[in-house]
Amino acid sequence: MRENTKVVFMGTPEFARESLKTLVESGYNVVACLTNPDKPAGRGMKLKPSAVKEYAMEHSIPIYQPTKVRNNIEIEELLKSYEPDFIVVVAYGKILPKEILEIPKYGCINVHGSLLPKYRGAAPIQWAIINGEEETGITTMYMDVGMDTGDMLLKEKIPIVASDNLGSVHDKLMVIGANLLIKTLDGILDDTIERIKQSNEFSVAPMLNKETTKIDFNNTGKEIFNLVRGLSPFPGTYTTLKDGRVFKIYDVQCIPEENLNIDLKENSYKNGEVVYTSKDKLYIKCKEGYISVFQIQPQNSKRMNIQSFMAGNKVKIGEVFN
Repeated sequence: MRENTKVVFMGTPEFARESLKTLVESGYNVVACLTNPDKPAGRGMKLKPSAVKEYAMEHSIPIYQPTKVRNNIEIEELLKSYEPDFIVVVAYGKILPKEILEIPKYGCINVHGSLLPKYRGAAPIQWAIINGEEETGITTMYMDVGMDTGDMLLKEKIPIVASDNLGSVHDKLMVIGANLLIKTLDGILDDTIERIKQSNEFSVAPMLNKETTKIDFNNTGKEIFNLVRGLSPFPGTYTTLKDGRVFKIYDVQCIPEENLNIDLKENSYKNGEVVYTSKDKLYIKCKEGYISVFQIQPQNSKRMNIQSFMAGNKVKIGEVFN
């Protein structure tokens, strides 16, 4: 049945590539791929294809890279010409219009990186970690004209543990999502999956911006810890000193007041103030407790561990990050 089921795949990053790869390896007939246009990358700013495009090229799958799909008659007619049974969408980055949603025989299926209806939107993995959730997962669903509002099909949960960051959760969900996609398509073809309406109680995971990535030391240590790991390894968080130096922060630990194992010179520090340094430690005061920095990147330099940073950089007790 799989080899006779025609699938048009829409996706762009590595997260989507895993689903495309699993579709192909499972025997589904992927007849075309839509992905975002190539983007400049690296020092030379050469155009780089998406992860999905690279895989599709390796497997001789026809590739299309429209700048838009809404009000695009050419793309609409192209998709109709393939007579797809499914359109599968994974991290494509574009909302499909009604005209496209109605094309495939069995509908448009989306793999979403959250436990819907929580975290609808563009950055569900990041916001789940930033907000201190203890679990997340994958939801497959039928797409409609809204933002992640369609009927749900299958879910799979994973815990978010203290050692997790965006990279580790992303990689777990990438594999789970690909496998759940196959179960979903098989279940639709076998008519063994129930459609579940989403409740009206939902949360949103909006796109990230520069303000999102700025550390606010008026927040608690736990909140800063979750922000840093929710944005690591990319794009990372940042903070600045009064002299204008900018630092990106990729790994920290929060230290509650009662667990601090050093004697401070003062009883009262400002939020953001450096309270302790050594050859392998940098402690910063926050609203509740302290942050110990493990991985940092000074401006115009490379990412490094705290030992390397402290060996060659001057950050003094009493300086304030803001």
